[in-house]
Amino acid sequence: MNQINDRIAVCPGSYDPVTNGHLDIITRASRTFDKVVVGVVNQPIRKKKTLFTAEERIAFIENATAHLGNIEVQAFYTLLVEFARDNGAMAIVKGLRAISDFEYENEMAQLNYKLDAEVESFYVFARPEYSFLSSTGVKEMATFNGDISDLVPAEVAAALADRLGRS
Repeated sequence: MNQINDRIAVCPGSYDPVTNGHLDIITRASRTFDKVVVGVVNQPIRKKKTLFTAEERIAFIENATAHLGNIEVQAFYTLLVEFARDNGAMAIVKGLRAISDFEYENEMAQLNYKLDAEVESFYVFARPEYSFLSSTGVKEMATFNGDISDLVPAEVAAALADRLGRS
């Protein structure tokens, strides 16, 4: 286990798939922290099955953040605070879009605090152009051949078209 360092943060999520909203939060976190570890939840609890494997989701994020020099992407299978501790992070950074996000994230922050009071939760408000954006919404749009070109990286849009049998 690494020592906790107040300049390392984790940005956790299922990222199924990663959206431009996720990438905005990751980019903004990268300007605040020396190192940001993007944690890809291997098998999310709140979702039955992911469309993309953890390896595919990691590759999408690595490709989309290659221009940032302080991003590392890993799958994780543990409690979030354990993942943070294992990476020497004292900060969890997540985005907030709406009141419903706040209610859920407030509960999670309190549970994480109970598990480890040394790991702080930081929340970044979504920019207006991403305040409606979710992976679920993107997948639904892609299923019906909607234009998602400005919502996800081009590689992700192509993979969604391929996976969902659309062109």
